[in-house]
Amino acid sequence: MPIALSPLQSLKLWHDVHLDLVHQGGDLSSRQIAILLTIYLEPPPHTVRGLARKLNVTKPVVTRALDTIGKLGLVSRRRDEADRRNVVIQRTVAGALAVERLGDMIMARAKELPR
Repeated sequence: MPIALSPLQSLKLWHDVHLDLVHQGGDLSSRQIAILLTIYLEPPPHTVRGLARKLNVTKPVVTRALDTIGKLGLVSRRRDEADRRNVVIQRTVAGALAVERLGDMIMARAKELPR
């Protein structure tokens, strides 16, 4: 069921969720979160090249973001056996759980918004 938010409510939700992430020790930038959500919300396969094209950034930008996301265990990378030039990004259980927690956090904060 879609909810209608005013611009102020939308900003309050964005603010509150980001504060929660900071308080929980979240180390991901907006770009890293966008990459993570793209990997988990859109059907695979995902490649560095494809993510760079989708987000309109360079492959090194995606690679640096994936370095951080990978160190946290939220994704893994492997060479594409069919085309060794491609790096395939794979989901992990830890990443799926983190994305699910983020969704839960957003829902909980949205319920707290004044109507």
